[in-house]
Amino acid sequence: MYAPATELARSGLERLSAEIESCRRCPRLVAWREEVAQHPRRGTRTEDYWARPVPGWGDPGAGLVVVGLAPAAHGANRTGRMFTGDRSGDWLYRALWRAGFADRPASEARGDGLTLRGAWITASARCAPPANKATPEELANCRPFLARELDLLPEGGVLVALGQVALRTLATVLDIRPRPRFAHLAEHELEDGRRLLCSYHPSQQNTFTGVLTEEMFDAVFERARALLGADRPGSR
Repeated sequence: MYAPATELARSGLERLSAEIESCRRCPRLVAWREEVAQHPRRGTRTEDYWARPVPGWGDPGAGLVVVGLAPAAHGANRTGRMFTGDRSGDWLYRALWRAGFADRPASEARGDGLTLRGAWITASARCAPPANKATPEELANCRPFLARELDLLPEGGVLVALGQVALRTLATVLDIRPRPRFAHLAEHELEDGRRLLCSYHPSQQNTFTGVLTEEMFDAVFERARALLGADRPGSR
């Protein structure tokens, strides 16, 4: 049966989020995220950009943990919430809603009232990187944050890696050997009993070209829901 997250776990995630938000370990990323905020796009010129590292968010008792690549320059770097403010996020939240992990199909901004049910969303890198490519050193600087995050999410029995970078990050953090193969809907059972699912990232490069369709994306979260069982949040 599902056990609600303890206040200790909740407070631990809050402390971790505060630490992430104040991080300045990577000079290139600090400079880029702040430069982007000084040059907003036409439609966002009246907004104050977050322009800081973006923490994970969701249900502290989550059974599902979704790991992406990094905040988008004019998406999460603007809104301060993972996968919020860009088209990749539009795809993700629609899929989570259809699978029962969210109470609405869109994430607009921090504090918009959206609730995730049994899901937590995080990423391999916490700052928006130039050209969406963090360096190996930058990814290494962020990995301890993810390791601590996963430790604070003990109910997280299903991990979804959105893209190959997320898969490599999880494999390193969890010391998975040999490294799992990446393919859309590939499924790996870990030694501790957790399941790792792979998905193409919902980037425009994949969604505009038909490499990833909504039906393909839905299949990932339907499988996650099935693995979690009918007594968990996110189940119907």
